[in-house]
Amino acid sequence: MKLDPIDLRILDAIQRDGRITKLALAERVGLSPTPCWMRLRKLEKAGIVAGYHARIAMRQIAPVATVLMEVTLGAHRQADFDRFERAIRDIPEIVACWSVGGGVDYVLKVMARDIDAYQRLVDGLLEREIGIDRYFTYIVTKTVKEETALPVAELIGQGRGVG
Repeated sequence: MKLDPIDLRILDAIQRDGRITKLALAERVGLSPTPCWMRLRKLEKAGIVAGYHARIAMRQIAPVATVLMEVTLGAHRQADFDRFERAIRDIPEIVACWSVGGGVDYVLKVMARDIDAYQRLVDGLLEREIGIDRYFTYIVTKTVKEETALPVAELIGQGRGVG
């Protein structure tokens, strides 16, 4: 689906405020409400808008440890990757997992109650024998930047870039 500048403004606006009203969205992107709403529905039906979510400030509720974990598997057959991926999908504390190229196979983002809880999670993964050969842990000490809004216009070459 080819996106025009109005579609990009709609995507930018709803990423920044998923609860924006139809009227406010239309005003922000420079359309009347009905055509704006029709465009938004089209973006949703095309799967470009995949959902609406609330971002929780977890540290306002309780202290948490955020840990990045590199994982290298012992074997690299497709069945080994599938077994590992199946196992980690069901663990709620693993909030993100990326298969990566380079010296490791996966990078995980883990949010645990504390470092002890993180270590118990790792011990459980190792006991399950899901193919982990090595892992490295990086404890996040400070979040410098964590965007939830994607730079859609810049990524498709229609943005203004740095400047």
